[in-house]
Amino acid sequence: MTDSEVIEQLKAYGTEQNRKIYRRHGVAGDLYGVSYSNLGKLKKAIKIDHDLAEKLWATGNQDARVLATMIADSSRASDRLLNAWAKDLSNYVLTDAFSGFVMRTPFVRKKMEQWIGSKKEWTGRIGWQLLAYLAMKDAELPDEFFESHLEVIERDIHKGKNRVKDAMNSALIAIGMRNNKLKKEALSVAKKIGKVEVDHGETSCKTPDAAEYIRKASKRKK
Repeated sequence: MTDSEVIEQLKAYGTEQNRKIYRRHGVAGDLYGVSYSNLGKLKKAIKIDHDLAEKLWATGNQDARVLATMIADSSRASDRLLNAWAKDLSNYVLTDAFSGFVMRTPFVRKKMEQWIGSKKEWTGRIGWQLLAYLAMKDAELPDEFFESHLEVIERDIHKGKNRVKDAMNSALIAIGMRNNKLKKEALSVAKKIGKVEVDHGETSCKTPDAAEYIRKASKRKK
């Protein structure tokens, strides 16, 4: 499919109801309002097409950019591309889609270390999401690697930007589910920080209680 054909299909899939939903989740600007179900259909039809992904991202349209993260070729990702796309982020919906693409690239550890301390809300959010990914997927990292980040969570979570706090809380949960030693340390941190307040806007979304989530997940594992 050409970029113009994809754009026409995105327009056709878009609905006013979906636009309203995305707006409630903080999405502004150019938006067709395409459901993730229909984005999935397009992804299945296109498969991987990196050149098309770059053209779609360049449109600036929210739906086109989300689709771009789905069809971009992780093997063709570069530090330059990731930095350029990261600069364009303007809401958590697109940020999370982009984060999913970064997780498929060889740059996970590098971008985590680069972005986790960012003062910008969206890159800071990705940094903590990538840390959570490493906690769940990279078995070779030592406990000390995660313990140092637990200290940062305990110290800074209540001072973080809104969506960064949410990602830090998710990272705390992921670390707590890694092994029994880190579980105890994560539960201790969760107890000290207490409730994490995140403004989810006009939605029903809630930030999970880290300690409760870790305990329930541990029971399910057993």
